[in-house]
Amino acid sequence: MQNFSVGLSGLRAASGALEVVGNNIANASTEGYHRQRVELTPTTYGRMASNAVGTGVDISGVTRLVDKLLEAEIMQQGSSYWQISQELSILTAVETSFGEFSEGSGLNATIDTFFDSLRSLAAHPLERVWRNEVVSSAEVMCNEFRRLGTSVSNLEDQVVLEARNTGDSINSLTRQIGELNGKIQTIEISQGQANNLRDHRDQLITELAKLTSVETQEREYGIVDVSIGGLPVVTGAITIDVHVGLQDDGSLGVSASSDSGYNLTVQGGRLGGLMSLKNELLVDVATELDSLSKAIVESVNRWQFQGLGVDGSFTELSGGTIDSDSLAAEDAGVTDGTFYVRVTNTTTGEIQRYAIDVDASGASPDTSETIAAKLNAVPGLSASILSSRLHIVADLGYTFDFLPAVLSEPTASTLTAGSPPTVTLSGIYNGERNDTFTFTVVGTGSVGNGNLRLDVTDGNGDLVSTVNIGKGYAAGDAIEVHDGICVSLSTGDLNAGDSFQTLCLTTSDTSGFLSAAGMNTFFAGGSAAEMEVVDEIAQTPDRIATAYGADLTDNTAALRLAAVRDKGLESLTGMTPSEYYHRIVANIGQQVDLRESREANVEAMIHNLESHRSEISDVNINDEAAQLMIFEKMFQAMAKYLTTLQTTMNTLMDMV
Repeated sequence: MQNFSVGLSGLRAASGALEVVGNNIANASTEGYHRQRVELTPTTYGRMASNAVGTGVDISGVTRLVDKLLEAEIMQQGSSYWQISQELSILTAVETSFGEFSEGSGLNATIDTFFDSLRSLAAHPLERVWRNEVVSSAEVMCNEFRRLGTSVSNLEDQVVLEARNTGDSINSLTRQIGELNGKIQTIEISQGQANNLRDHRDQLITELAKLTSVETQEREYGIVDVSIGGLPVVTGAITIDVHVGLQDDGSLGVSASSDSGYNLTVQGGRLGGLMSLKNELLVDVATELDSLSKAIVESVNRWQFQGLGVDGSFTELSGGTIDSDSLAAEDAGVTDGTFYVRVTNTTTGEIQRYAIDVDASGASPDTSETIAAKLNAVPGLSASILSSRLHIVADLGYTFDFLPAVLSEPTASTLTAGSPPTVTLSGIYNGERNDTFTFTVVGTGSVGNGNLRLDVTDGNGDLVSTVNIGKGYAAGDAIEVHDGICVSLSTGDLNAGDSFQTLCLTTSDTSGFLSAAGMNTFFAGGSAAEMEVVDEIAQTPDRIATAYGADLTDNTAALRLAAVRDKGLESLTGMTPSEYYHRIVANIGQQVDLRESREANVEAMIHNLESHRSEISDVNINDEAAQLMIFEKMFQAMAKYLTTLQTTMNTLMDMV
């Protein structure tokens, strides 16, 4: 009977081997399937007379042909690839939005066109056609800023939405992995083998690695635990969901669904790429674009608010919306300083300049209401806050402005002679900072005679100029003293030591309040997506500042506005607007090129690894067909063996 056992074991082995081969062939195109191999071992030996003989064959197991180290490396590289691919996809969209593919296109061209129009206006400050051109080019530039700002913002919103959807996909996969872990454990704890389920489970882990970097830990009975960012999302059949959302600071975060804090450090996969985009790459682009728009807005407004156009001084002026409590805020753009308002009595022609001190950092900082109260105290003006806007109205017979032009009369004077001359100051100061200059008489005598001179000192007491007003000077002639300031004296007597002073303004607002409040500004908006030409300028181009001089015939304001393009701005790290924009575009291009290179390298590495895996784990139909023939012949031979045994047994029985 032992011979029959040998035959039956052979039939069982051949039949089992045929099932394994058939399973391989059936799954030849199944993604994630690893080729299986039947393991045959001889059974224990029996005794025949005094000799040990074999008793057949057993199937000791079915082996998955898998290199775990190779699979782990493929999974890790795949996670890196999907992060790079996700980043590249969005950055390419950003690069396309900026559209700097040819000379004369994109935002840079609109910036150049705007400042070119200001330069043309400086050459024709009284002509309306050039003012209209400035408004038109400014609106085109603002449209381009808004388009880019909105595009980047939309991409950020898209990234957040995709990140949340990716979180849902991660939770779906971890639940499936946990469920398969439970099934595999149930089968293998009872001495079974669940190779197909293992393949399915491992393929899900591979899919999970495309979404985020994962760590795996294999345990007995085929269980694989999975962690994400240190969080064990799969432990046996138990799973924990993750939550993806925005943190208080606007950045993207990941946490366990039961945790209120976003404290997981997630890298790799699509989610890692989306987090990198939202928290770093897109934020950098948006921040730099906002910095550029803000620098242009602030620089243009700095020169615009203190100048005047052909419309002249104001009888009424409203600013933009300003938060009453925002003056002390870091992003308000207001610091401790002083702004000056010039009030003209249109009946007498008398001009007075009043200083308004702004406290933005004290124990009780100014608000828009307190500033309005200070303006209310200026003779000839009324100020109030209407709908969160500063509103200034001149009394009847008065106008006001913020011109930095030197007042014709000295701000202080001590002329002690009986018949002193009339001192007249003029010009537009072009120094680097606001300063008060003191003119001191050296010598005693009459203007135009003797050795009279004026020693001019700045606020630090340093001598900056010496002016001859004695012999050779024609009374009434204007003499340039220093940095665009001129002085003239009529006939009269002066005593040694007599002096007078004049306040010279580079800017009529050292606090930044007037720009922050939108008083006589050109642009509005605190970001690229909000940048726009203020309605008053768009509707009344004659309001564009071209002059700083009291007679409004100069083009100084227009020249300084145009010069913003070629000036290195502190807020742009010393670069001009064009240089800074080129850096933004270059950085985006560099990021795209870097990721294209990395993507190609990682992709090549993955192909190489997959080629090695294919040699080990993939199903080769020809090889399986050869195995099929071997086990088919084995089955036929064992059947023949049993038939022969049966015939022999029948013959013996017949003989008996």
